[in-house]
Amino acid sequence: MDTVVVDPFFDHMPKFFGMTFQELMKAKHPTAWVEFETNLITEGELFQKFFHDSRTFDGEGLRSMMIRQYEYVDGMESLLGRLRGKGYELHAMSNYPMWFRYIEDKLRVSQYLDWTFVSCTGPMEGFRKPAKEAYEAAISTLKMPAGELLFVDDRKVNVDAALASGMDAVLFENAHQLEAELKARGIAL
Repeated sequence: MDTVVVDPFFDHMPKFFGMTFQELMKAKHPTAWVEFETNLITEGELFQKFFHDSRTFDGEGLRSMMIRQYEYVDGMESLLGRLRGKGYELHAMSNYPMWFRYIEDKLRVSQYLDWTFVSCTGPMEGFRKPAKEAYEAAISTLKMPAGELLFVDDRKVNVDAALASGMDAVLFENAHQLEAELKARGIAL
């Protein structure tokens, strides 16, 4: 999220609750979202324990708002299309709950990349970046030497963990910067 698709968590979710981001971080349960991302709790359980004071809210409204806000990061759909068109194999590696399926339904991201590594399902289930197990799952599943894999992420801690696993990695800022990084590595577009 925030590399390929805009993540509404930081801007739109606090507004949904009529809070600032800092207020939301203080009010939400400290582990509920992570548990949802790693498939330890269901959506219904998330809605029940989202706030540490157990207040109720419109869970369906929250989900609907999130879905409305999903959109490609500027320039990324075009860049992904060109990479896929050149035959590059692309995989998502995301800390995200089952709601990634709503992203797929809305944006059809799978026309450009495979949802292979998501913290709630598949080989990465139960692990979140920057845990080394998340990167080990990718390396093992893809059956390629780590040094031949390029990891792109908008968080330095995740990029540092990828580098520590032996992968090449780019700290994502925007599509233009990523395209320059790809070209510098000899990746033809």
